[in-house]
Amino acid sequence: MTTFADMGLSPRILDRLSSKGFTDPTPIQSQAIPHILNGRDIMGLAQTGTGKTAAFGLPILHHLWHVGTKPEDRSARALILAPTRELASQITENLLIFSRDTHLKVALVVGGVSINTQIKRLQKGTDVLVATPGRLLDLLNRRAITLSDARYLVLDEADQMLDMGFIHDLRKISTHLPEERQTMMFSATMPKLMGELAETYLNSPLRVQVSPPGKAADKVTQEVHFMLQGDKGQHLKKLLGNHREERALVFSRTKHGAEKLKKGLVAVGFAAASIHGNKSQGQRTRALEEFKSGEVKILVATDVAARGIDIPQVMYVYNYDLPNVPENYVHRIGRTARAGAEGTAIAFCSPDEMGELRAIEKVLKSTIKISHGKPWDGDIEGRGPGFKPKRGRGGPSGNSSGRRRFGAKPEGAGGGGGNRSGKPGGGGQRRRKKSTRNSAGAGA
Repeated sequence: MTTFADMGLSPRILDRLSSKGFTDPTPIQSQAIPHILNGRDIMGLAQTGTGKTAAFGLPILHHLWHVGTKPEDRSARALILAPTRELASQITENLLIFSRDTHLKVALVVGGVSINTQIKRLQKGTDVLVATPGRLLDLLNRRAITLSDARYLVLDEADQMLDMGFIHDLRKISTHLPEERQTMMFSATMPKLMGELAETYLNSPLRVQVSPPGKAADKVTQEVHFMLQGDKGQHLKKLLGNHREERALVFSRTKHGAEKLKKGLVAVGFAAASIHGNKSQGQRTRALEEFKSGEVKILVATDVAARGIDIPQVMYVYNYDLPNVPENYVHRIGRTARAGAEGTAIAFCSPDEMGELRAIEKVLKSTIKISHGKPWDGDIEGRGPGFKPKRGRGGPSGNSSGRRRFGAKPEGAGGGGGNRSGKPGGGGQRRRKKSTRNSAGAGA
């Protein structure tokens, strides 16, 4: 399929796409949309930023457009589950763009905001419900929503939902869904638990894969800087000072570390904001809006911002702390070089992080270019599975003061965008180069 019009989508939806300049589908869209329109269950594997929302959203809206009746009270005809509030909100924004000027209703339910307001909004039913698992279970338990009419189900970023401990919530949600439904599961990686999840939800699925799991975006230039943990702050400020007018996303492993780093940047004159699990939903939303508008140029974040967040003009991604889940590195650097643009991903590696770097390069199936310092084992070719960094050997300074301080747990399992406690959880360049094609790409 070369254009959206070739796929047989509703004229009203095609008009919306055309008005936004979307004419050429991305690879995941061209491969998935025709099969979804034909009623097949889909297991879609594609790296972040490839346009997965449009891949499942457009055919669902097409089908619902032809239903011709209003949804029943407190019901949903299609359910889309996402691991974080930010991703769920972005999916909703895109669906609202695609469905504007139609009779279709799209509703969003996530944690961190009033559940009573959401209950009231759902009283007259909705065509598409976008939700995080924890808040959806709250609403199901209160009988504020029923899924018996949900004929379409999407699990977006399914691997992250597993990483964040949502497997039990997903099992509970599955008991509320009708057996006769069409299910689409999209993921950037394929962990072992995904097989169990697919067996629970999918019926003879067609596998659609547009890039190998763990593959980084083609136009991201990657480099690693070796230094002691205590030297990272000053080194980051130096690098950020070289491109003050360009957006940069900085990833920290912990909530406490992200906030401390943001305050340190603000103290020396950088326009910075932060987003992590200790922030209220309103604070997280404002920080993203300020970053998108350019009011702040630096966003310091935990992995809550590693997936699906579409901010087209992010020129640099810094891995201030390397992630302890290697696949998250791919998702983090996927925040740059979106929709055909170019970007730069810079990783900082302290002595204690050589294991993480080794795991990341194993996922990438390649080594990352060294731009500062040298590997802590002294031998870039010798990073074997048994490597343990020795204090005081190798690295830029050759002393033993590089011990990392562990002040807080990383954001991760059980956090999610919308757990039942209502607390948020958490888990991304060079000068932008214009794409040669206009597509409903990154984030669409």
